[in-house]
Amino acid sequence: MENSALIATELAGSVSGDLSIWGLFLRADPVVKAVIFLLLAASFWSWAVIFEKILRIKKVRRQADQFEAAFWSSDSLEDLYDSMSAKLDHPMAMLFANAMREWRRSAERGLHKAGVHAGLQARIEQVMRITIDREMERLERYIGFLATVGSTAPFVGLFGTVWGIMNSFQSIAATKDTSLAVVAPGIAEALFATALGLVAAIPAVIAYNKFSGDLGRYALRLEGFATEFAAIMSRQLEEGGE
Repeated sequence: MENSALIATELAGSVSGDLSIWGLFLRADPVVKAVIFLLLAASFWSWAVIFEKILRIKKVRRQADQFEAAFWSSDSLEDLYDSMSAKLDHPMAMLFANAMREWRRSAERGLHKAGVHAGLQARIEQVMRITIDREMERLERYIGFLATVGSTAPFVGLFGTVWGIMNSFQSIAATKDTSLAVVAPGIAEALFATALGLVAAIPAVIAYNKFSGDLGRYALRLEGFATEFAAIMSRQLEEGGE
C-alpha cells in the first residue's frame, strides 16, 4: 500500500508539472507519437497547399481580367496573338493561343476556305476543350489532398485517442489505482491526438470547399470565353468564305 501510494504521489507530481503540449508529446507512447507526427505533417502540407492555391487563383483571375480587356479592345486577333505569344502564362491566354495556332495552321493549308468551315470549326472547338481540361487539371492539382486530409485526419486522431485510453487502462491495471495521477497522462495524450486531428481536418475541409467553388466558377468563365471566341471565329470563317 505504501509503495502504491508513493507511486501515485510521484505520478501526481510529474503530471501536475508536465501537462504542457511538449510534455505530453515527450511522454506519449511511440504509436501516439507516430500519429502526432503524421497529423502535424498533414497539417503543414495542407497549409502549404492552401496558401499556394489562394495566390494561384487570385493571380489567374487578375490575368483573366487583363486578358479579356485586351481581347475585347483589340482590333485584330492576329495582332493580339502576335503580341502575346511570349506571355502564355495563364489558362485563358493558353486557350486563345491554342485556338489561334490551329487557325493559322489551317489557313496555311487553305483549309479555312468555303466548304470546310464545319471541320475547322470542330477542330478549333476541340482544341479549346482539351486546353480547358488540361489547364483546369493543373489548377486542381493537390486539391484532392485537402479532401483526403479532411476526411481521414479525424479518424487518425481517433486512433490516437483509442490508443491513449488503452494506455490509461493499462496504467490502472499496473498500479491498481484509479486516481487522476494514473489516468490523466493517457487521457491527455488521447485528447491531444484528437485535437490535432481536428486541427488538420477543419481547415482542409473549408479550403477544399472554397477552392472547389472558385475553380468551378473559373472553369465556367473559360467555357464562356471559349463559346464567345468560337462564335467570333465562325463569323470570320463565314465572311472569308463568301
